[in-house]
Amino acid sequence: MANQLLKGKKGIIFGALNDQSIAWKTALKCYEEGAELILTNAPIALRMGEINALAEACGNAPVIPADVSNDDDIKKLFTEAMAHFGGPVDFVLHSVGMSLNIRKGFHYTSLNHEFQHKTLDISAMSLHRVCQVAYEMDAMAEWGSIVALTYIAAQRVFPDYNEMADAKALLESITRSFGYHYGKKKKVRINTISQSPTRTTAGSGVKGFDGFISFAEKMSPLGNASAEDCANYCVSLFSDLTRMVTMQNLFHDGGFSFTGVTQEVIEQMEK
Repeated sequence: MANQLLKGKKGIIFGALNDQSIAWKTALKCYEEGAELILTNAPIALRMGEINALAEACGNAPVIPADVSNDDDIKKLFTEAMAHFGGPVDFVLHSVGMSLNIRKGFHYTSLNHEFQHKTLDISAMSLHRVCQVAYEMDAMAEWGSIVALTYIAAQRVFPDYNEMADAKALLESITRSFGYHYGKKKKVRINTISQSPTRTTAGSGVKGFDGFISFAEKMSPLGNASAEDCANYCVSLFSDLTRMVTMQNLFHDGGFSFTGVTQEVIEQMEK
């Protein structure tokens, strides 16, 4: 049941590809909660995905292409967003990640470093670009909220998560550093959500992903958080109920992050 937590708020959702995407489900939930939206993704992702169906489901939300590695594209996005909304943006979801090394099957110990630069650029530095452009354009409303999606591999070793672990660590650092400056300037808060492994198009490309999900399910007292659960959490962080939460990496993983071992895992190991 919707509670209109985002009534009157205006937001930009980065990264919705298809109905498996956390960004897709978050857009639907934000719209259900009363928000007005703009959807964006890289031009190639817009061609490959199904975002027009999402736009229709969100009240015919505009779809604006933007390459997150291109400052001019991001400036154009915020310019058109403010024109469409008739004012500043209240919230942004950064749900962006890409690893050519993972796609090409390169092990962490033998990365192609040109690919690695691209991974860091798109998966982490893009958050800094989005924040910097919004900061310089004064595009975020006071007490606005920016949320990016991350994973616990930023703190712990998951061997097959590869270079994306480095990217997520950088993403979380940018959240803290830019969160300080944006909070001081305009009370804009920036947080990351460290989500359970979730079956999305991007996540499924990681080697051993089914094992990730199975292990996390056994290690989490509440079980894995679904994409729908994550969408609900995003809504709470976009709402006025979390005005004093900023610069945080918030674990949304059913308790996985603070569980040493569970009986289920012990029993599995003893078989």
